[in-house]
Amino acid sequence: MYAQLATLAPLPAALQSPAGTSLRHPSRRHHMGDFLIEAEALAHFNQLLVRLRHFPLDPDQLATASRELAGHAAPACPTSIQQRLQLAGAVEQMLADATWRPAGEVVAPARVVVDYVHGQHALIPGSLPPVRQLDDAILVDAAWPHLAGEVDCYLDFRRLRAIEAELRGCAVGQFSFDRTDWLQARRAEAGLIAHCRRVGENSYLPGPAARSFRVY
Repeated sequence: MYAQLATLAPLPAALQSPAGTSLRHPSRRHHMGDFLIEAEALAHFNQLLVRLRHFPLDPDQLATASRELAGHAAPACPTSIQQRLQLAGAVEQMLADATWRPAGEVVAPARVVVDYVHGQHALIPGSLPPVRQLDDAILVDAAWPHLAGEVDCYLDFRRLRAIEAELRGCAVGQFSFDRTDWLQARRAEAGLIAHCRRVGENSYLPGPAARSFRVY
């Protein structure tokens, strides 16, 4: 679920390509409903997108995306946004877990996502359903190519740590389990799976006995 954005509900099509590359003829709207998109806030948001190697957006793209979401009679928070907020939650857990040391190159984009989601200067106000937190979702999309592999590793780390806790009969946190322990547990699990697969492919029953005579 977490590794592939392709499996998630897509964000509005207006956000999928740089401004000016679409065949549509934009009216250069600057409103999302009654809300005026502030130029300064959008400039700051686009700076974050560029840091994540993503193309910047223009107000018309956001306005078009807003109309698309509203036109689908979406819930207070559409599925496409909810799913990306779940990804942001996984990123936050990864950064907060003292027993996990993220790979160095993912720390900066992960911090961009977490700081923005919890920041006080959102591009889109929270009083604007169903598009509130659309900006958070866009930022997750931009950052995910840098984060997907590491977050997948972290979630697998949590899975194996929970199994280890169950085997020990104690709570997570009452024993040492770090990235090195996870790698060892992962190799052990892979070895067990490979062994079980070999057993499944090779029966323990003896083969048919060779005939020692012939009938003429």
